[in-house]
Amino acid sequence: MNANAREWLAGYYAHCTALDDCMGDLLGTLREEGMEEDTIVLFFSDHGDMLGSQGETKKQRPWEESIRVPFLLFYPGMFGREGREMDALIDVPDIMPTLLGLCGVPVPETVEGLDFSGYLNGGDNPSDGAAVLSCPQPFGQFFTAINGRAYRGLRTDRYTYVRTLDGPWLLYDNEEDPFQQQNLLVGRNGTELLRELDDWLQRKLDERGDEFLPGMEYIRQWGYPVDERGTVSYTN
Repeated sequence: MNANAREWLAGYYAHCTALDDCMGDLLGTLREEGMEEDTIVLFFSDHGDMLGSQGETKKQRPWEESIRVPFLLFYPGMFGREGREMDALIDVPDIMPTLLGLCGVPVPETVEGLDFSGYLNGGDNPSDGAAVLSCPQPFGQFFTAINGRAYRGLRTDRYTYVRTLDGPWLLYDNEEDPFQQQNLLVGRNGTELLRELDDWLQRKLDERGDEFLPGMEYIRQWGYPVDERGTVSYTN
């Protein structure tokens, strides 16, 4: 694993360098064309990569390396050019309504994500302080035979809590344990913190109408063709 991880990390950082060059070209072109001030540029990703951390590889895992993604927004016409950091946990479904809000376009009522445009302009945080983690059906690089499992979870400003169909799975205090080496659920399943986070997660699932069914139930509902591993076939 260690030897492989060195190779994976080298490739990962090489891709980061290439993307830096691409972003530089894009921003330079906007500047040259006089479009920089009034163009919203957002750099984000759909997932991270474990790269050997926790003894895991690839995506879909609920640990920090997999779930944390960048959200870098550049809009000098509205926010100026001085960089700043903000603490809100913005989830991928929030991107579209936030961009609509920044453009002054009404957000359709059917949209499930939150509009953070007011927050970015100094207003209140529209969220309750937690982002939902969800793996409806383990697939591809996380299928059942390699310990893949369906889960739902929360990432708050301090904690990561994850529940599988069998019950609580992971609980980390990311302030005291930023590398997530100590699962607080081991031998301590009845703590008040666990009950608080589990109730919080259930409220969020209820709001979304998420019944947290077994993964194959969703496969049947959505009509996906899957192979013998229970995953959609793919090639690298």
